[in-house]
Amino acid sequence: MPNTKNVEDKLERKKIKRTARKKAAPKAARTTPRGSNKKKAKKLTRGQSKR
Repeated sequence: MPNTKNVEDKLERKKIKRTARKKAAPKAARTTPRGSNKKKAKKLTRGQSKR
């Protein structure tokens, strides 16, 4: 992404960012599923809240 901090006009800034996104190389596919590092809720006994 180019630095668009000093571009005052909003439409001009959006245009610069949009062209930069089109030129950028595509991201690689994920190797691990999203949210795999999240804390997993353990199954508790019936009736208790899980979180």
